[in-house]
Amino acid sequence: MPNDPAERRRITVQRPGPLLVEGPVEVTTEDGTTVSSDRFRVALCTCRRSRIYPWCDTSHRQRTGGGTDTDRRRRTPDSPPDSPPAPR
Repeated sequence: MPNDPAERRRITVQRPGPLLVEGPVEVTTEDGTTVSSDRFRVALCTCRRSRIYPWCDTSHRQRTGGGTDTDRRRRTPDSPPDSPPAPR
């Protein structure tokens, strides 16, 4: 049942920062892609700077840089991290 109290999820709002959601969770993004995580808590990106959007990678802490939606890959929070970027 959608309104069953046992199925409620706790969401913690941090400003600035991600939404912390008690899991497991399934997220449907604006383009219709569905991603899921079995973790006990996940951080959902609210700034859209994350390279693993919709999951937060703490990119909101950086004041420079950015990227486009095409730079972001769909991954789970359990995915291995990318190698560090090459120095400029």
